[in-house]
Amino acid sequence: MEANVNGTVAEGFEAVGEAFAANFTRLGERGAAVTVYRDGHRVVHLWAGTRDVDGTEPWQEGTAQIIRSATKGVAAAALLLLHQRGELDLDAPVGEYWPEYKAHGKEHTLVRHLLAHRAGVPVLDHPLTPEQAADPDLGAAAVAAQAPAWEPGTAHGYHAQTYSWLTGELIRRITGRPAGEWIAHEITGPVDAPLWLGLPAQEHDRVGRVGPVEPPRVEGTLRTRPKQSVADAYADPTSLTRRAFAAITPLPDENAPAYRAATLPASNGIATADGLARVYASLTGEVDGGVRLFTPSTMELARKEQSSGPDRVLMVNTRFGLGPMLHGPASPLLTPHSFGHPGRGGALGFADPESGIAFGYVTNGFQPGVTADPRAQSLVRAVRNALSA
Repeated sequence: MEANVNGTVAEGFEAVGEAFAANFTRLGERGAAVTVYRDGHRVVHLWAGTRDVDGTEPWQEGTAQIIRSATKGVAAAALLLLHQRGELDLDAPVGEYWPEYKAHGKEHTLVRHLLAHRAGVPVLDHPLTPEQAADPDLGAAAVAAQAPAWEPGTAHGYHAQTYSWLTGELIRRITGRPAGEWIAHEITGPVDAPLWLGLPAQEHDRVGRVGPVEPPRVEGTLRTRPKQSVADAYADPTSLTRRAFAAITPLPDENAPAYRAATLPASNGIATADGLARVYASLTGEVDGGVRLFTPSTMELARKEQSSGPDRVLMVNTRFGLGPMLHGPASPLLTPHSFGHPGRGGALGFADPESGIAFGYVTNGFQPGVTADPRAQSLVRAVRNALSA
């Protein structure tokens, strides 16, 4: 489909606008927005298509969408900010802050293991319903009672759903406040970022409907797969892959008001592209000449590699810092120095301190794939080309 692209592009970044328009004609985009900051100032701010994946109402400048696992980067930033303020020791056992977590061989799990997907609890033997998952007490109790799938700290595997209660409960134990409330007061509020973890009722009307969309078939190409792909593993109900994504069963209705209002730091943040980009801009420098959240040392800590190599859940080689995903073949970002997080099927947010770039992309059409959506990647390549030009 063709779309009327709205917004602004600074001189030198025209290629990003061209790539964004091409996503609608070539890559099956329905409705989306992309925002890019450089050195704390906005240089790309575009939106197009429909507000709802299955509707006709135009996407507006303030339209927001669920960003799925791109929320994880914000949750990790909250814990790193607590560390920066001296309230959290990354090398302390999780049980020091959350005594119930020490059960079933998890007493030596460190906070840094939890952040870097090394905690060994990506699955729940007793999955939660969407209603149970929305109860932070039940979610935390389920993770605390879970025996690890491997010795914590010895390997890594993507904690697709359980990252919600691992990070959320740690924030709550340290601050005494729900994760979404603390993030609103200490991260998104100070940088004026339209991003919510637990959508307020007054913001409900700005959020579009999301849904699955099939990517367009590219004529004349032959897709090959590795011997065991994440899709193969996902098809096996006994695999860590399937069980990790099925820690909440059945799949929640992501358009339901109750789900949007829940606080699930792994999966249900809601943001505009500008909100996602502004958060990352604030982690590497001042936004619009104002607030900076991370000190330079915390920024470096965030992107210091903690996990690398075969991922026991995603079945590919992944790299993680202390929470953020790092640039690599499975999740290409702008440069090897970038850090951020994708959302399964589309969304992407990251920062690249060396170039001064902060990037946010949101969509209402979720395509197959976990970490490298082709629409987001086309925009990242355009930013890279603009910088090199």
